[in-house]
Amino acid sequence: MSDTMRAREMATAVLGWDPGPMAAIASLSHQVHIGAEVVVKIIDSARHTRLTREIALAPHLPAGITAPLLASGTHPFDGGEALLACYARVPGTTPGQGLPEADERTARILAEQAVERLRRLHDWIPAASAVPVLREPLDHGGFTGRAGLLAEVGALTGSVVPAGLVDGLTALAAGAPERSGAHIPVHADCHWGNWLATGATVTVLLDFEWARFGDPLDDWFFLIADSGRHRRAVLAVVSEATGLSPDELTAACEIRHANYLAADIRLALSDPAAHGALLAPRLDQLSEVIGCRTWWKSSVD
Repeated sequence: MSDTMRAREMATAVLGWDPGPMAAIASLSHQVHIGAEVVVKIIDSARHTRLTREIALAPHLPAGITAPLLASGTHPFDGGEALLACYARVPGTTPGQGLPEADERTARILAEQAVERLRRLHDWIPAASAVPVLREPLDHGGFTGRAGLLAEVGALTGSVVPAGLVDGLTALAAGAPERSGAHIPVHADCHWGNWLATGATVTVLLDFEWARFGDPLDDWFFLIADSGRHRRAVLAVVSEATGLSPDELTAACEIRHANYLAADIRLALSDPAAHGALLAPRLDQLSEVIGCRTWWKSSVD
């Protein structure tokens, strides 16, 4: 039986009705299958708990911000157990990481709508049952403050990471805020690959597996950093919407980018079998952030 046929069978069991023909789409951490009306995410229950978090949060999120959860459950899978989440299919396609097809005007329009969606999330007052989920620690929780970043740097000291990059990270950490806020609901993974849009109209924000309490800057960072050649235009949109100066945003994004890359490199070094493929690209990106100070260039190629 093909993966798509098996996904349809499992979705039928969980939904209680047949969602019809499905097609697989690429995903780094799940099997994802799309039908005419349904999107199904499937993962080995023992692999990680992030989909469980997303399922737990889905009923409580602000209305209209993400795809509605239709059903979830478990199903026998390859001698073990699979966890399924079945969502209503929302119109739109992803603008793509780096906004590769967007011109600057479209990038600004998309960014304005994304900022509005994220501000609704940041203003959300979670139900009591959602609070413990948002407080759960994650293995990659983002920037928490100077001590957390220095701990990431310490984990890289004496490793394959060039000493110059470690020194640069240490210098950046020395000027980082002592602590970051951790009381606002944030998505914490809102790069452009997790949005859907029809033309220049945003329809939905997907994948709340990393959602947690944090600082709104944690979301502004992902939105800006993943805007490719439109990074400065999107930064300007966020600056206008939030009242933060471009320099304030740039400094906050640079610190979060360095922290994010250092954490990924730590994961790659500590578990090469699962995360080793991250090492080379993350080292290259860290060289750009620390060695070239790309956040402070007037434009990003």
